[in-house]
Amino acid sequence: MKTYNKTNFFKHTFCEFKQIENFDFPEDTNYKSKSESMYFYTDEGVYRKSNHWGRVANCRWKIIANEDYKNQQIVIGFAKWANFYPINSNEKIFFITVNFEEKTADIHPKKTGTNNLLFTLNEAQQKVKQITHLFKDDKWTKHFDLEAKEIRFKVISEFISSSKTLQEIKISFK
Repeated sequence: MKTYNKTNFFKHTFCEFKQIENFDFPEDTNYKSKSESMYFYTDEGVYRKSNHWGRVANCRWKIIANEDYKNQQIVIGFAKWANFYPINSNEKIFFITVNFEEKTADIHPKKTGTNNLLFTLNEAQQKVKQITHLFKDDKWTKHFDLEAKEIRFKVISEFISSSKTLQEIKISFK
């Protein structure tokens, strides 16, 4: 796997930054972008101060924020160099988690010790898009003998843990 550092971390990468409460950017901050984001590099990783996360130029950078975080709020995040992953690769290095209570699905880089089925970033993004639709639209659940909540759980759980298409999974439950 590719090794990232201050010269290449901003080129087509996925990363989850962790919000940092107490970090003062030095006067000689390493880089300031056109959109006013600030970067400070260390041997271990990079600090980023910004009001925009998610799609950042050609990257997908998430902020793992505290409960009081609001979109467009300026936040400082830190990520280790080892936490950057290529997004334009055919490597299957991402898995999906689903929160059925909140009706959300998230993409994460692989972790050692997990048995999750892995996808390329593109595959994972497509699956999350389909899962979001399954949560928003209940019409499809009426074609099954199970309660909507139960069939949704079964279909989505199998969808993130198999290479079957959504259509194949739905048919298997009829």
